[in-house]
Amino acid sequence: MRANERLVLALPKGRILGEAVPLMRLAGIEIEPAFDDPEERQLRFRTNHDELDVVRVRSFDVPTFVAFGAAHLGVTGADDLMEFDYPEIYAPLDLKIGHCRLVVAAPKEDLGRDDPRRWSQVRIATKYPEITRRYFAARGVQAECIKLNGAVELAPSMGLARQIVDLVQTGATLKANGLVEIEQVAEITSRLIVNRAALKTRTERVGHWIERFREAADAA
Repeated sequence: MRANERLVLALPKGRILGEAVPLMRLAGIEIEPAFDDPEERQLRFRTNHDELDVVRVRSFDVPTFVAFGAAHLGVTGADDLMEFDYPEIYAPLDLKIGHCRLVVAAPKEDLGRDDPRRWSQVRIATKYPEITRRYFAARGVQAECIKLNGAVELAPSMGLARQIVDLVQTGATLKANGLVEIEQVAEITSRLIVNRAALKTRTERVGHWIERFREAADAA
């Protein structure tokens, strides 16, 4: 099968990938050995299915690849879906991996002297400005968001913002930087996402993989 006829599955680099690969194996997908080579520079890989390739991209880019049809399916965190909210994406399946939570955090010394219920406006450092604005707007708070792509926990100590919104798994990074959770924005897991146009034009092939991942998630 020619490359432009194959389905493409976008996988995220980073924390989700380690859980996604075993789930893919349960779905009957094996990726060529080069995928596991840390020195490998290629980003597109063949699988044991002639009709399916995978690409490895930044987690934040998976929804964009799928929304614009560069990939037909993808695995991504619900946080990225919430941030971008692409109408071209259909998310049929919670894969039950990548468990974490999106929280508001602040310096521990603020506890007891700064009541979030009294906020009318707030400056927040975050990787997720759209989620953050919507979350605070829903309770009548105006949020000024400072967009950071990493090291968000440094923002309070460096004077960028007193509070942050970020993903948390164990809370160890917050604690190491003198921060504590003060509110939870959302529980986050990873989802299988599909390009809506691909689902319409390649219904049987895309639907087949949705079902294979559904069975794998149920069996995991």
